[in-house]
Amino acid sequence: MVFVSKSRPIHVFICAGESSGDMHGAAVIRSLKKQHPDIQISAVAGSAMRREGCDVVCPMESLNVMGIVDVLKALPRIQKIGKDLLAWAAKTRPDVVILVDFPGFNMRLGEKLRRLGIPVLYYIAPKLWAWGHWRVKRLQRAQHQLAAILPFEPNWFSKHAIEAHYVGNPSAVACQGGWSKADLKKRLGLTQEQRLLALLPGSRSSELARHTDVLIQSYQHLKQTMPDLTAVTTQAPSVTDEQMQPFVDAGIHVLNRLDEGYALRADAALAVSGTATLELALWNTPTVLVYQTTAMTMWIGKRLLGTHCVGLANIILDDTMIMPELLQEHANVDEIVAAARPLLEKSPEYDAQRQAFDDLRCRLGKENPSDKVAKMAFAMVQR
Repeated sequence: MVFVSKSRPIHVFICAGESSGDMHGAAVIRSLKKQHPDIQISAVAGSAMRREGCDVVCPMESLNVMGIVDVLKALPRIQKIGKDLLAWAAKTRPDVVILVDFPGFNMRLGEKLRRLGIPVLYYIAPKLWAWGHWRVKRLQRAQHQLAAILPFEPNWFSKHAIEAHYVGNPSAVACQGGWSKADLKKRLGLTQEQRLLALLPGSRSSELARHTDVLIQSYQHLKQTMPDLTAVTTQAPSVTDEQMQPFVDAGIHVLNRLDEGYALRADAALAVSGTATLELALWNTPTVLVYQTTAMTMWIGKRLLGTHCVGLANIILDDTMIMPELLQEHANVDEIVAAARPLLEKSPEYDAQRQAFDDLRCRLGKENPSDKVAKMAFAMVQR
């Protein structure tokens, strides 16, 4: 039970370190305010969290650094931010802290906040089951409660002496609505009989550089034998118009991810590994996963990865290759076309993916994770 002081409202501190965490943090702020309208919220916050209303202790952009070289250059500044946050927490004594993802920074911060006697809730369990399992001890020390967004995670963490609670999955909630396939085709000026292929090239510059040409060429090759085929892609907020120009030049429709009702319920998709492949599964869009990276990164990844598959939907579905995964040299036009054609022709492979996606949605459920995180946070408050 939470005993609320009459002298001051409950004070929650939230720390997010990248754009996805900012979106999840914003949802948590909405849930916290819904359950306790007079709550005080301080945060390391990005633009989404700031829009929801919080006292900004530090702008999230100060922590959001990409690339090993840039991280090394920024390390002294990031270390100082950590020290300043600890000094602030020691002085203000928030009732509970919610750390959102961003494990490299947040696990260290959580350890030190616990030493101050401040309750720590870690939201979005670090994917130690995939890589970084040697950091289990640090995670044990970094939190009092662990909120997981993948249904198999509590079992994995329990085997490593960490109690985790499945709170639901943000993508599963977000993907319940949005345009239907019919709505999307109408929006693009297509007939319902025309086939629609979604192309998801990734949101990072390195991903776009490696995948743009092969995705466009695969679509063009497929269109040679499927004249009715049309393609659509999506532009993430971090991607420039210049980076999307090759898709425009190829006559491919470009949607903005921020458009109201955005959803890619297409006939099939070619997608770079990432959250997009899970979203496509939740939208019931059969997909071929592709991914290219440097030889060194792939070499290291194969030795550190704790799963057989790389796609999140495949991992959730018992680490089974439901979506074809074409990695490195296999992510070429010939193999992509061979894997995509049966999906566009609605063959047994198409039906098998859609049937598996029904199971996926059932496993993830429909609960709002931010509401459950807010309840967990309030239960940790001691007055």
